[in-house]
This record gives sequence, C-alpha cells and structure tokens, in this order.
Amino acid sequence: MGQEALPEHATGPALVDAIAALIRTKIMSGEYPIGAQLRQAELAAEFGVSRTPVREALRQLQTGGLIDVVPNRGAVVRVPSPWDVREAYQVRAELEGLAASLAVENISAEHIEQLRAANKAMYERTSKESRLDDIPPSERPENDLFHSTIADLSGNSRLARMIDEINQAFPRNVSAQLLLTDSRYRDENFREHERILDALAAGDAETARAELREHIIKAGEHLARWYEKRSSTVFRG
Repeated sequence: MGQEALPEHATGPALVDAIAALIRTKIMSGEYPIGAQLRQAELAAEFGVSRTPVREALRQLQTGGLIDVVPNRGAVVRVPSPWDVREAYQVRAELEGLAASLAVENISAEHIEQLRAANKAMYERTSKESRLDDIPPSERPENDLFHSTIADLSGNSRLARMIDEINQAFPRNVSAQLLLTDSRYRDENFREHERILDALAAGDAETARAELREHIIKAGEHLARWYEKRSSTVFRG
C-alpha cells in the first residue's frame, strides 16, 4: 500500500486532523475492519509521517468513539456493542423523523425523482453484487444520499449535523453488507424508502415522520443483531 495523500506542508494540529480524517474514512469504508489493530509504526509508514502525529490522531479518534485502546493490543477499531447501536438508532430515529417532517416544506418533485432513482439504483446494485468488495466505495453512495438529502432539506443545519454525527459513529460498510447478504432486508429497505418518498411527495409531514422513524428503528435492530452474532469472535467489551 502506498503513502496516502496528506495536505502539503501540513504540520501540527492540521496534520493530526488530516491523519485522523484519513483513518476515519478507512474505518467507515471497512478498509480498516472492526476489531483490527491500528499499529502506530505501520500507520506512520503508510502516511509518510512520524509516529507523533499518528499517536495524536489515534487519541482524537478514541475520544470520538471510533477506536478503543485494549490491553496488550493497543489501538483497535472499536466493535460497537448491540446496546450502543440500539441506543444510537433510537435517537437517530427521532432526529431523522423530525427532519422528514420539516423536509416536506422544502422538497421538490425533482428531489423526489432523484431520491427514487437513488433508491432504485441501490436496490439493483445490491441485488446483483455478491460481495461489498465488488463495489468501489465511490460507487456506494445511494443509501447515504437518500438520508443525507432528507436531512439537508429539513432546512435545519444543526439537526443535519447531529444526524451525521450519529452516522459517523458506526462503519458504513456493515450496513451496506446487510443489504448485500439479506434479500428480505434489502426488499424491506427498498419498500420503506418508497413509502417515505410517497409521504414526502404528498406533503404529509406526519406520515413522513412516522415512516422514517420506523425505518431507522428497524435498521438499527438489524445492525444490532449483526453485531450480536459476531460478538463471540470480535466483541471485546
């Protein structure tokens, strides 16, 4: 693996932030999988820097909850507990439901058309691919686009940031993998998105809120069960 691109002439806190951002991106994409060790020497070589900014970047990510420091192993990509997932998605459900109810006032027919296209593209792509590795990260934006667009259309930037903060606490590749491996979940996800869009298109704020809230609760339960099944091999507390 070659050296990753960092901003030219970055030093001090700016360099630490840039390294943390690169590591975060790799965790969210699954390139650094849950439970993986993050060795300072290897990361320093990968990014072409000394260990000092890498160490500070790892501390930053530990504070943010993406990594843990485990005795005798050092820094590892954090394995979310099932109850962490359920609690986070309970909050996310309320926030995204609110965003949907507010988005009714701002969403256009063009937005609806774009979101339906994204939902269809996501369904078709995950139906034909057998492994997440077959899909480049740059070509897997549809589900995130669906949710982030609705959050942005709420017109409340603080609300959108809070939703994004929760999303950034969990690797996105796990949610994508569920769509690939569980056809029933994939079908349900597609239909739920369509019901949300139907409510938004009809200007029905109450139904849009309820549909999106229920959708997030179900997604959180699927994700929590995924972690539960793997807790015996990767969960560390």
